Amino acid sequence: MIRLSDRNTVEGIVRVVEVQDGVLWLQPEQTSTCGSCASAGQCGKGIGSLARRNEARRFSIAHQDGLGLGVGERIVVGIAPRILVKAALIAYGLPLTTALAAAGIAQSWFGGDLATLLAAATGLACGLWMARLGARRLSASGELAPRFLRRAKPGESDGGKSES
Repeated sequence: MIRLSDRNTVEGIVRVVEVQDGVLWLQPEQTSTCGSCASAGQCGKGIGSLARRNEARRFSIAHQDGLGLGVGERIVVGIAPRILVKAALIAYGLPLTTALAAAGIAQSWFGGDLATLLAAATGLACGLWMARLGARRLSASGELAPRFLRRAKPGESDGGKSES
């Protein structure tokens, strides 16, 4: 679970899995709710194996000198909520808006179901392409990169409660 801190940052606890050439490779910790969903029995089986999913969740941040972080340490990273909203609007809002706008225009101009469907599909494709460009821009500017906040306290969890 991700929580909103007092510093108005969305925080998450991650574990350092590799340190190389000034880069920390991090992996989010599983939350206590993992395994309680309806498909918990299928996790880790088949194509989407646990190792493959864990590998896909890894991300990196620049290693700050003087922190002395090593493999296995737990740290807290954060990102501004406005960046998460911006990313969600680009990833979901933009394609949906372009699909609905194209479908609406086609419906008013042509009135046929086939034309509306084709226009919606074209609008969705254009929206996905624009979202990809927007995500690249956000990524290149460094806005999407989480920031190191602090070392995680012993027993600290993403839910903000200490485990006893």
